Amino acid sequence: MEDGMRAQDSPVVDSDGQQDNRSTIRQIWTHSWFQILLISFICFCCPGMYNALTGLGGSGQVNQTVAANANVALLSATSATALFVVGPIFDRVGPRVCLLLGGWAYPLYSGSLLCFNSTANGAFVIAAGAILGIGASFLWVAQGAIMTTYVPESQKGRAIAAFWIIFNLGGGVGSLASFGSNFHSTSGTVSNGTYIALLVIMAIGWLLGVFICPPSYVRVAQLEATPVPEKNWRKTLRQALHTISNWRVLCMLPLFFSANVFYSYQQNVVNGMTFNIRTRSLNGALYWIAQMAGGLVIGLILDMPGLNRRMRAVVAWCLLFATGMGIWGGGYAFQKWFDRRTAMGLKQDVDYTDNNVSVGPMFLYIFYGCYDAFWQSFCYWLVGASSNSPAVTAILVGAYKTFQAAGGAMAWRINALGKPAMTQFAMDWGLCMGALVFAIPAVLTVTMTSESESEPDAFEGTEVRDSDEKVRVEMKA
Repeated sequence: MEDGMRAQDSPVVDSDGQQDNRSTIRQIWTHSWFQILLISFICFCCPGMYNALTGLGGSGQVNQTVAANANVALLSATSATALFVVGPIFDRVGPRVCLLLGGWAYPLYSGSLLCFNSTANGAFVIAAGAILGIGASFLWVAQGAIMTTYVPESQKGRAIAAFWIIFNLGGGVGSLASFGSNFHSTSGTVSNGTYIALLVIMAIGWLLGVFICPPSYVRVAQLEATPVPEKNWRKTLRQALHTISNWRVLCMLPLFFSANVFYSYQQNVVNGMTFNIRTRSLNGALYWIAQMAGGLVIGLILDMPGLNRRMRAVVAWCLLFATGMGIWGGGYAFQKWFDRRTAMGLKQDVDYTDNNVSVGPMFLYIFYGCYDAFWQSFCYWLVGASSNSPAVTAILVGAYKTFQAAGGAMAWRINALGKPAMTQFAMDWGLCMGALVFAIPAVLTVTMTSESESEPDAFEGTEVRDSDEKVRVEMKA
């Protein structure tokens, strides 16, 4: 880009000595926080509305097997493309093109469910899920790179919190809309109007991708772009292999794998098989609202003043482990209660007005949502703590999405095969706690800053300076 097109250029002044309004608009557009809010709203419209659908259990359908298999196709496609396909493409074309390439798949998926309501064409839903998996790879790699590199290091926790609040507001609003439209429903399936409304919102989010700013325009001093002469497929793939083979990243992979592994159990068993359709919609709203609260709490902890970055990592890990044991312990009590009810032939019958039986399971589902925000925000923060380069971060986010999707695909397939709910629960709890233990070495070696002179060697022995504490530390491989 020519210097005259950079965001940090001097304001344009007209003949009357007044700053050109176009320059003011450009300054707003290229501001890092405007871009964070924009990508958050795009995710509010696209994956946020998708979450509203999946949170209903079976994507709002009585036949949960079709939705589960669609999720398997979706996550398998994401796992196959996020790291070694979308990551290198992102480095070549940037976040805007990636968002436009991937965003259209969200309204397609909602349209397939609308079609299923009339034709019961499950093959179309599964195919749309596979296409959405590829589209989601493009969207999430772009989103992760923007969220973790477009703001200064001292604001990364707040950026993650802001994103998580706005993004999950989409799931909350979508679920509340479904709750209203299905309040008197007795069919067990959401109405056509619900799918149409979500389709329109998803399409709007996709089109908003044209306003995403290229990394070279963003006014953040630490932001590093890959030099144009270095952009070729061989070097990009070599950089991807070099990045993910670092031992710290390898310690984080179980965290990534477990990030979505509990969705199938929580959405299709806890919510989908316990409550009626209107209560599932209400629970979906409460689940995503709890995600907003969880994102705010963990974001503030990860930017906590008075603690260096390594200590904030340790505090966040302790929070995840302690709350995880407590919440999953409550889940074990629920699962024994659920098994007793299932043995009596009771399912999808609990209404939120049945206070004697609904309060405990509903609060458990809320806490599950809060814990999901803790987990994923921590993963994103660890990615942001590793590099300030959009290219390197795209690789790390690609690795995150690849392993996250692989774990989710495994879990959804187990759910689709009808494995016992207690088996699914035990698998989720064990994987989550085991992943936290496996990540301890990476957490304890979080460095004071991710600034470096050469981002492809971000994990190599490089001296860097903590911008807050004014100390020098050595990043050891």
